[in-house]
Amino acid sequence: MTSPAGEVYRVDWLPGTDLLHGTCHCGAGHTSQDPVEMWEWMLAHPEGHAPRGNGR
Repeated sequence: MTSPAGEVYRVDWLPGTDLLHGTCHCGAGHTSQDPVEMWEWMLAHPEGHAPRGNGR
């Protein structure tokens, strides 16, 4: 999904499981069984996010 601001959010299903893995535009990742919880996590940026590689 691309937001109106041009940020890209990606959700992948992990084959052989009931899990979804989401990747935020900042590079942070999150795994959940609940798609609603996954999107809430992504759209709550930056709460709960730990971006990769920038030391925050």
